[in-house]
Amino acid sequence: MPSGKSHDRITLWLLPGVLTGAFMLTIDVPLTIIVSISFLIGGFMMGPDLDIQSIQYRRWGPVRWIWSPYQMMVKHRSPWSHGPVIGTLVRVVYLGIWIGLFMVLGVLAVNHFWQAQLSWSMLETTLMSLFARYGKQWLALLAGLELGALSHYTSDWLASMIKKKKRKRRHQKK
Repeated sequence: MPSGKSHDRITLWLLPGVLTGAFMLTIDVPLTIIVSISFLIGGFMMGPDLDIQSIQYRRWGPVRWIWSPYQMMVKHRSPWSHGPVIGTLVRVVYLGIWIGLFMVLGVLAVNHFWQAQLSWSMLETTLMSLFARYGKQWLALLAGLELGALSHYTSDWLASMIKKKKRKRRHQKK
């Protein structure tokens, strides 16, 4: 398999193509920027190797501990981590659960210390409004994350295929 640094280089090499492709598909500069930035995030921080102690995992710095339960639950290179679309969705949902937990704790703290009286229905209405109003942007974000992960899956698959062919040739020569 390619190393973490190789995956990083592949992500950077593919960025001009992602930029071009996103713009050609959307003809929209803000959506192109969202796809491109989320592609970089997908390649550098939200990729499939969060299921091991990888460079992606280490980039989370002091909050990388949030990925420890994920690493215990998801076997490395399983469809749940390295499967196209499903792997990205699992990581996004997993991270969303943590974000939701931090939001709940934040709301409780704000209500307790500042008597803000934030209600769960107010938050739910706000979140649903954001998802409905910015649907294209959310899709662009998810597409970029998946493209970043897809570059990882594809390079892993190609490296495995090349290694198998080399082994097969060596066995045929004997």
